[in-house]
Amino acid sequence: MSMKRERDPELGEDDEDEVPAKAVRCKEISEDCRSRHCPYLDTINRSVLDFDFEKLCSISLSHINVYACLICGKYFQGRGLKSHAYTHSVQFSHHVFLNLHTLKFYCLPDNYEIIDSSLEDITYVLKPTFTKKHIANLDKQGKLYRAYDGTTYLPGIVGLNNIKANDYANVVLQALSNVPPLRNYFLEEENYRTIKRPPGDIMFLLVQRFGELMRKLWNPRNFKAHVSPHEMLQAVVLCSKKNFQITKQGDAVDFLSWFVNALHGALGGTKKKPSIITKVFQGSMRIFSKKLPHPDLPAEEKEALLLNEEYQEKMSESTFLYLTLDLPTAPLYKDEKEQLIIPQVPLFNILGKFNGSTEKEYKTYKENFLKRFQLTQLPPYLIFCIKRFTKNNFFVEKNPTIVNFPITNVDLREYLTEEAQVTEKNTTYDLVANVVHDGKPSEGAYRIHVLHHGTGKWYELQDLQVTDILPQMITLSEAYIQRVTLERNISPVPSCPVKNVPVPSHPMINGDQLLFGDMEETRGR
Repeated sequence: MSMKRERDPELGEDDEDEVPAKAVRCKEISEDCRSRHCPYLDTINRSVLDFDFEKLCSISLSHINVYACLICGKYFQGRGLKSHAYTHSVQFSHHVFLNLHTLKFYCLPDNYEIIDSSLEDITYVLKPTFTKKHIANLDKQGKLYRAYDGTTYLPGIVGLNNIKANDYANVVLQALSNVPPLRNYFLEEENYRTIKRPPGDIMFLLVQRFGELMRKLWNPRNFKAHVSPHEMLQAVVLCSKKNFQITKQGDAVDFLSWFVNALHGALGGTKKKPSIITKVFQGSMRIFSKKLPHPDLPAEEKEALLLNEEYQEKMSESTFLYLTLDLPTAPLYKDEKEQLIIPQVPLFNILGKFNGSTEKEYKTYKENFLKRFQLTQLPPYLIFCIKRFTKNNFFVEKNPTIVNFPITNVDLREYLTEEAQVTEKNTTYDLVANVVHDGKPSEGAYRIHVLHHGTGKWYELQDLQVTDILPQMITLSEAYIQRVTLERNISPVPSCPVKNVPVPSHPMINGDQLLFGDMEETRGR
């Protein structure tokens, strides 16, 4: 009897311990059942989801703990009893929300996490990821993908929304997104995630936003066939201290110069430390500079000054991110048909600036210099800036001179030094991007022609419009080129020196302003 009485209390204690354990397990099972069988998943409206805009609560404008309502697409803060997301769910019977930071789904007001594999397409649109194998095949395929709204598109050939007057920035972003080494670097966030920046540094925001935009442009599973660069441009406005804005038309040349330098610095690059920007675009040159006496001095005094060491020619080495090419002066008078003559110039004529013998005078406030340039190293991707816009105290003028430019096999060997000609094996380039400016200098609109490597076809992008275009049609365009990027041709194609290219034999580009580069490094060249 005593043993039985001793056992009973033990059994009772075990039973008392087992009751809450069973209750916890039952609760977990019921919660797991709710998480995996949410009855509101069919209310999700993917056609209204847009994750391109800044992640701010639509009511409090806070960026902390923001959730997206998957029924109406609006952003709300929190999911507690008095939060904006909770209130919205009760008021409008919208129950499925996505945490934009953790990428977890929740059902409100019941406040339980939703676990369902059918929602994976939504998280992929919010945060696309790319494997090394996927990245390696981007330039080898030309497969069309169908967006959720039914439109077909090619990843990378995607329109960018012109919010008001930001097309000058859109064309630069699209040109950069079609430079394969640069694109591949930013498609993998691991390449730049661990870069350390000083406390309070906001410039790294440019890197983050540019990487996000790049992944959205190349996303093969988009819900729509265009992308809004809203977050990217917000970062540009902030980091440029409002020098470049969304609501005011800007100069694409100035924007690009600032943007590539800002990216280089934000990635930890310096004059001595390289970054992906300098690895892709940076070349080098020799600059021969000779100081000139003041033009008002007597001839004898000029001759005496030219013998001084100060007025002897000096050589220096410099790097560049783009080459600035000068156009001949446009005619002032009309021809016999009372029409303005629009002159044409071959590319090799204006490239003569870098042959090492052509001298040009550069004037400063106090002194004048004669300078000549010669290239010592070519970058993998070469960018030209044809200086078309000139500013004075009263207005901005646009030079209408057309530059005849071959699309393939541009050989730049003759513009290298003798030493560089021996070491540089590949000196031919192919056109891969071409930006056009239409209209007046201070107004107008921008569009871009881009070569898709997978299909070998050219496409014209203007804001949200994307159309395929023949290379011959590019040459017939009355608009002027503003920016051109050239890619080094590694394949063993017989090169064709620029001087020997007959104008009718190749598709030619009517050039306006070809650019890319570092404002500080190329100013005055």
